[in-house]
Amino acid sequence: MTEVLILLAIGVFAGAYSGLLGIGGGLIIVPALVLLLKMSQHSAQGTSLAVMIPPLTLLSTYVYYKAGHVDIKAAAWICAGFFLGGYFGGKLAVMIPALILKRMFAIFLIIVAVNMFFSKKPG
Repeated sequence: MTEVLILLAIGVFAGAYSGLLGIGGGLIIVPALVLLLKMSQHSAQGTSLAVMIPPLTLLSTYVYYKAGHVDIKAAAWICAGFFLGGYFGGKLAVMIPALILKRMFAIFLIIVAVNMFFSKKPG
């Protein structure tokens, strides 16, 4: 039961931050599964991807759409690329040892965070 509560809390937290900042799986769910539930990096990434199968962000997307902040054409092209890239990225990820994959993930997060923090552009 405790694990279910942790998983629900991860979902609520990721959902709230997804709606607020446009983030979720990679930045919230994966680290939470690894740190809180001691999931392997591979399992955390696979589970995070499985979460995206249903129309998970439908309500928050609707809020952004109603405010005029969704470019449907761009989203459709990104979806097409994501579909193909996700397949090849997944094939590659399962061949990489867990420790290396975990370190690659951490380095990616650090690079993105530093870049965003020191960016001079407001938007």
